[in-house]
Amino acid sequence: MAHKKWIIAHADKEKASQLSEKLNIDPFIAFLLVSRGIDDELSASDFLTEGCAFTSPYSLKDMDKAVSRINEALENGEKICIYGDYDCDGVTATALLYSFFESMGGDVMYFIPDRLTDGYGMNISAVEKIKALGTDLIITVDNGIASVKEAEHIYSLGMELIVTDHHQIPKELPRACAVINPHRTDNNIKFRDFAGVGVAFKLACALYDGDISDLLEQYADLVTLGTIGDMVPLKNENRGFVSAGLKLINNNSRTGIEALRRVAGNIDNELTSVDAAFQLCPRINAAGRMDSASKAVELLLCDDYEEARFKAEQLNIENTHRHEVENNIADDIRSIISEKPSLAQARVLVIAGRNYHHGVIGIAAAHLVSAYGKPAIVIGIDDDGKCTGSARSIDGFNIFEAISYCSDLLTHFGGHPLAAGLGIEQDNIDAFREKINEYALNQYPVMPAPSLNLDCKLSPFYLNTELVDNLSALEPYGADNPQPVFGLYNVKLAGVTPMGDGRHIRMEIQKKGKTFKIARFNTSVADFPYRVGDMLDIAIKVSKNFYKGKYYLSIMAEDVRLNGIDDDKYFSQKNEMELFKCGYSAQGITCPDRHTFAGVYRFLKSNSDLNYTTDDLYFAMRQQLSYSTVSFVLQAFCETGIISLDNGRIKLNATEGKADLENTNVIKILKGRLNIE
Repeated sequence: MAHKKWIIAHADKEKASQLSEKLNIDPFIAFLLVSRGIDDELSASDFLTEGCAFTSPYSLKDMDKAVSRINEALENGEKICIYGDYDCDGVTATALLYSFFESMGGDVMYFIPDRLTDGYGMNISAVEKIKALGTDLIITVDNGIASVKEAEHIYSLGMELIVTDHHQIPKELPRACAVINPHRTDNNIKFRDFAGVGVAFKLACALYDGDISDLLEQYADLVTLGTIGDMVPLKNENRGFVSAGLKLINNNSRTGIEALRRVAGNIDNELTSVDAAFQLCPRINAAGRMDSASKAVELLLCDDYEEARFKAEQLNIENTHRHEVENNIADDIRSIISEKPSLAQARVLVIAGRNYHHGVIGIAAAHLVSAYGKPAIVIGIDDDGKCTGSARSIDGFNIFEAISYCSDLLTHFGGHPLAAGLGIEQDNIDAFREKINEYALNQYPVMPAPSLNLDCKLSPFYLNTELVDNLSALEPYGADNPQPVFGLYNVKLAGVTPMGDGRHIRMEIQKKGKTFKIARFNTSVADFPYRVGDMLDIAIKVSKNFYKGKYYLSIMAEDVRLNGIDDDKYFSQKNEMELFKCGYSAQGITCPDRHTFAGVYRFLKSNSDLNYTTDDLYFAMRQQLSYSTVSFVLQAFCETGIISLDNGRIKLNATEGKADLENTNVIKILKGRLNIE
């Protein structure tokens, strides 16, 4: 995992104290609210109050037109097609409107494009298929706002269109009876960050004559999963949707969601927003990634429990398959980087491989960002030469603008500051890699540091189930309201044991006589670069598990580091080295001498039981050597066979005789750059 800069939130303690007194809430919760910008009595009261004041659906522009046209279609028995999308948001929105129109006696069907053959959004071929099925009116959910050409084709075939979407507004709107999108500037609303399923729910509310609470009892579970799955801010009405939906899921959810919970192994515990995000939404998404998203819609619409169990198992199998495909791509990427390490040293990682599944390359790119702390683009090259790429970025680096700079090399592209997609000819991949890194060097002379936001430092003496109970006031967690992360500083590592077939570890931690255990996932004992007795800083999340009639505290490590790390020094020195390698300034760069080589070798030999990465070694040596010095020493060691690198981890080799390190190519080139005789 890439080293991250820890950023501790600041809060006005006086404001927090006043908030605690006025609202009669726990002082610690008041402190956390203020640190998150919820620092006045009204906003805090709204945040903590159950329920929500939902705005009128008619506050959305064109809602009246949509209602009029849909009612006409229902009265005349016209065939309505819900045109969805293949992700969790699109699937839940499709299921919601299909179910709603069916309950109103409508002649309704749904269509979701195939990720591999149809691509995202509307397309001409799909429109013609829908027309052939006798459709009169198409209603989009979670897509359609940019489908200008497709909309004209819909009308040329004698059908009509209503667009409901939540993506950004393009310069030209598609031809339609109504275009409902919260980002339209002519809407009479303040909160605009709905998911596609939230917009679909607003349409259902406008068509429904009764109280909104009736519809929440029927559909809040679907709105919840789509809202969480699309990672829109859990504020305002979205928070109200998810609060109502979690209650429904935990008390009287639909058959399909209950079956999905069972195959995910979460049927006894109360489901939280975090559980939904990590257990249910990925399984719904897996259908669209690996096969057909219609399977997920069928599950959500299913009333028969045995049938639902079968369909849920299918999604579970697809999710398992997705993990396998992910792992295969990850293994291939590691092999590519091992053969050509310079790919990982670039400011923007661009990795291309054969037959990467299009439904998984975005996840693969996200894993690279997590591993290297840099923007990453993964490109899949199909047998027919077609190349599809998916990009993910870090906060502060606009990947969409970077890709736009290379538009002359692409067949198509689109996206946002943190995520994007592209098409490219295979012959242009190398040129694209070079050009996007040229852009990164020119526009970002200092690359943004990947960061981890901590709510506050915490004493281990506050770690108990009561803390988790108090924190529940902040739920549901999600985008813009994350699960709290706390920093435990200067704690002693007292033990490490494997768990989960060795893929994870459990740390035993001590401080001032108190001992507690912390799980660290996706880290094996062999890859854990610390030993018993080390003083650590650990960023944690807390929850509780129910086991044999009792609740137990569960602590999970988000990040682990040696106590006393200087983040600013690390990122500054690493940036200096990257600029130097790209031919820029030699500021801060020094050439290692015999004393330095000997010192690093002795340190590695005395710690040969720990599998260090370059970063681990740099920190283990307490940042006494610059990052570039450590890197050049290791390169010289590699060149002479003193060490080898296995997936980035240092292995000390058995060697005979003395190596002439100062005459290695890497050191000779370095001396030449630094004008050293």
